[in-house]
Amino acid sequence: MNYTEAVEYVLSVPKFTKKNKLENTIELMERLGRPERGMKIIHVAGTNGKGSVCAFLSSILDKADKRVGLFTSPHLVKINERFQINNVPISDEAFLGAYRQVWAAIEEMQEDGFFHPTYFEILFAVAMVAFKEADVEYVVLETGLGGRLDATNIVEKPLAVIITSISLDHTEILGDTIAKIAFEKAGIIKEGVPVIYDGRNTNVAEVIEKRAKELHAQTYPLYEEMYEILVNTDKSIDFSLNCSYYKNVRVTVPYIAPYQVVNSSLAMLAIKVIDLKQEIQLQTIVDGIAYTTWAGRMETVMPGVILDGAHNAAGVDEFVKTLGRVDSRRKVVLLFSAVVEKNYESMIESICKSAKLDEVIVTEIQGDRIVPAEQLADIFQRYTQAAVTEIPDIKEAFAKALDKRQDGLLFCVGSLYLVGEIKGIIEENYK
Repeated sequence: MNYTEAVEYVLSVPKFTKKNKLENTIELMERLGRPERGMKIIHVAGTNGKGSVCAFLSSILDKADKRVGLFTSPHLVKINERFQINNVPISDEAFLGAYRQVWAAIEEMQEDGFFHPTYFEILFAVAMVAFKEADVEYVVLETGLGGRLDATNIVEKPLAVIITSISLDHTEILGDTIAKIAFEKAGIIKEGVPVIYDGRNTNVAEVIEKRAKELHAQTYPLYEEMYEILVNTDKSIDFSLNCSYYKNVRVTVPYIAPYQVVNSSLAMLAIKVIDLKQEIQLQTIVDGIAYTTWAGRMETVMPGVILDGAHNAAGVDEFVKTLGRVDSRRKVVLLFSAVVEKNYESMIESICKSAKLDEVIVTEIQGDRIVPAEQLADIFQRYTQAAVTEIPDIKEAFAKALDKRQDGLLFCVGSLYLVGEIKGIIEENYK
């Protein structure tokens, strides 16, 4: 089996498996020798921002000369993006080596009557094997969906738990209220393990504090009054962080979205909580934030071209806040697409009612989750006076959007799948 065959098989797995109980993941990891044991794991859950927090943490630890593995999802262009060591995706050879070990364990499990692992279980197992083979010291681990029943929750004693902002998403699986979803996210809290969390929502805070108290876990909430935005440019934000560990520390976050102030602050707070010997210097932490790269989250990929994977109500709200900071004299072009299971009409309505748009171009993501460009265009035309153009082909749509942008700004929004497609197009045609 070569690399291409391995990736093709993994990508085909969702077609014939279903969600397994954690016992199935434990069985897989037992047959692999529990590779996650012995590594210092920081476990991160949340609705929005968890990937960004993971990226900030990985960057700080890398700047501190630690050997750090980063497991996140989804990938945008290539599956290796999910498994990074010191912020570099693992090689095809490393992926294949880890996958072969996992595949051998899967074959044994099936022979013994266990369920075939799911797509995400396989990727999680590959990550842990690859990180163990690479002898990493720290692992920054992002949950897949929820927390309590997520495959990553078989980690027994993480170094710390982080819970980012929580909002209504995947309600058919996680629950239809903020409190229910917070309960699922708080399921990653372990006995005596410190919990760093976004404390701005009191309903969420109550759930997390209750669960932490039951498990004798010290909590470290981040509140809005702990940070202040000082300067906001079209490339970055300077802010001041002031809490028990940081006294009016000035930080530059290399993104234009205000929510990254919250995410970077959570990462900075977590580093202080886990660094009991205070080995990591303040300047190292600040530099780690400043040099973080995180694809597809308010990422400037070309001059005036910004990709944002906002794909739910909370993500769109934050995107709209960012647009509100754009100079009103600048032209704003929006390239939009979405997948069928998202409430895309509500997303479109929110964007149109709250943001100044000069041009809108809609396109469509191929596959069984497609929303036709014509349908998206009809919805936009109900909510905006801006010119709306439908171009089903993403490559053609992106080219048209670039042409329409002139010297203004182009935002590509609505789905991480759209972001991934555009990154591939840029790599092939605009580098």
